[in-house]
Amino acid sequence: MRILVIGSVNMDLVVRVDHVPAAGENVRGQALEMIPGGKGANQAVASARLGAETTFLGRIGDDPFGRRLRDELAAAGVRTDAVQTVAGCASGTAMILVEAGGENSIVITPGANARLGPDDVHAARSLLAQADAVLLQLEIPAETVARAIRLAREVGTLAVVDAGPPRRPIDEAVLEADVLTPNEAEAAALLGINPGTRSPEDLARALLARGPRAVVVKAGPRGAVLAEEGLLRHVPAFPIEPVDTTAAGDAFTAALAVALVEGKNLVQATRRAGAAGALAATRLGAQPAMPTADEVSAFLSRQEK
Repeated sequence: MRILVIGSVNMDLVVRVDHVPAAGENVRGQALEMIPGGKGANQAVASARLGAETTFLGRIGDDPFGRRLRDELAAAGVRTDAVQTVAGCASGTAMILVEAGGENSIVITPGANARLGPDDVHAARSLLAQADAVLLQLEIPAETVARAIRLAREVGTLAVVDAGPPRRPIDEAVLEADVLTPNEAEAAALLGINPGTRSPEDLARALLARGPRAVVVKAGPRGAVLAEEGLLRHVPAFPIEPVDTTAAGDAFTAALAVALVEGKNLVQATRRAGAAGALAATRLGAQPAMPTADEVSAFLSRQEK
């Protein structure tokens, strides 16, 4: 089982706060932590911990952050042969404020991630052709995502796209993904409507009509809604006490892709993805929060008792 992840890798600078400050307000934070993250790298670590042979295609800066980010990926069992260092460029960073209830606010500086181009994808054609699935997100240039989706279609590799973070203008190539996994705000952005104006079911149905083979809309504590031809289903969330939701969606998407490659149907894969996301939300940080396959299985067994 082979997974190729094409995406971002950041150093997350994480501070826990009672609440996110309003304009002009100062709040006291707890200790600053530097934790490896980035949606692409998070999903690569999650995929590896879930048992897939995982390769990451991305770019880092020639700075201390870059060296640590590469080392952390390798330590998690991710192949880093396709990680390139950009001379004279800083690595991507994310400033993350985590509130007491586990919700977060994030500011991302792309750094070297912005240098990952379509030519890098083309050069990795053989990696993509050998993979059972390719995972993509929107923290890298839009034209790079588009090239990867279309190349995946050419070589017959399943393309799973986490449609975050939302951005405008919307790249229509995202809707050519085999499986699209937006949250509600991202789904609304893809449809060009205001967030909160449509139910997750309506969002999933409308997105499916735009081109993907399947859509899974992540709705946080309300679970997820999945849609494919002839099927619309709500999968409830698991009850947890969240600590940090920063990478819960990344754990979800990676687990969904791995489960689909393993041969599970969309409902089964979404339930397993929900368990992975729930476990990640009970831990601080991004990559350190990614669960293993055994942890996900044990969590699901406890829920069934």
